[in-house]
Amino acid sequence: MARVTIRFKDALYERLVIGARAADTSVADYVRGILDRYEGMDAGGYHGRFDELHATNIQVFAILAAYVSARHPDLLARGTADARKLLLERGLIDPVEVRS
Repeated sequence: MARVTIRFKDALYERLVIGARAADTSVADYVRGILDRYEGMDAGGYHGRFDELHATNIQVFAILAAYVSARHPDLLARGTADARKLLLERGLIDPVEVRS
């Protein structure tokens, strides 16, 4: 097994010690658990919760888009264009896809 040495500020290390004691485990095992959750190895960890939040946001926006398109299609078109512009500026969509 590989070994890593990490230096922590005292306040952060104390938080790790408190967390490890509460979990009835060693600091090393507690840190491994944190890393597993953060790196996506634990389905209920950081990425799992982020994916759940992301899915909820998509559902809310889909409902909102359906509502707006039924009442104000011009407003939906303008909002979609604004969203594409923001996504393009942030590099989140391919410029080629925008032209399609």
